[in-house]
Amino acid sequence: MLRVVSRQRKKSSATAEGKVVTAHGVQGRASRSAPSAGSSRLARGAPDEGTRERMVAGAARLLAERGLQATSFSEILDLTSSPRGSVYHHFPAGKDQLVTAALDLVEAQMGKYFAPPAGASPEEVTVLFLHLWRGILQRSQFKAGCAVVAVTVAADSPGLLKHVGKIFRTWRRRLADLLALGGLSAGDAGRFAATLIAASEGAVVLSRAEQTMEPFDLVASHLVEQARSFSGTRRPR
Repeated sequence: MLRVVSRQRKKSSATAEGKVVTAHGVQGRASRSAPSAGSSRLARGAPDEGTRERMVAGAARLLAERGLQATSFSEILDLTSSPRGSVYHHFPAGKDQLVTAALDLVEAQMGKYFAPPAGASPEEVTVLFLHLWRGILQRSQFKAGCAVVAVTVAADSPGLLKHVGKIFRTWRRRLADLLALGGLSAGDAGRFAATLIAASEGAVVLSRAEQTMEPFDLVASHLVEQARSFSGTRRPR
């Protein structure tokens, strides 16, 4: 996206002579007598450099709050105050491309915020995982759940279903690896990882439906007790 930089005459400024700056650096000079291509595109409301990131984040939020069917381009444009041309510029393949990018963002955020130390006990891993979902429910006042689940239950696109399946497998394997590092056998780690995801996702749905933390807290308490019970079966590290 081209942007016409300031033409203020400062000796130390690299843009003192009206150069046009792109994401890849300076490309020539802007004409003083006629509007540049970049300024014309800005006038038409073309997307700026941060538009794609805003749209992807907005889509992830809408998926978590309203589900796949209600996550339309119009809703995303309104939420992110993005120009309509952004759709065709950043997501020429359509809605599935945007939803896939939003799912990738959710997966990346899970990797960023769910980071127990290597060797953490099964109880510590479980408590941290549940803490993430409890925080989502509380901060959103029960308006948001899991964007990956939202796509799973509503998608009729083989590509999207394949993508959410990959994300869930990644989460299961990561949890299983962490639990194994915490001392569980490979079999116990794999089974409890699947249980932890399935139970916590279901608990999120129940709490959203009932608009109270009670269902989530009941399930969370049982999961933590189950994780604690593994302490007698942990392999020495």
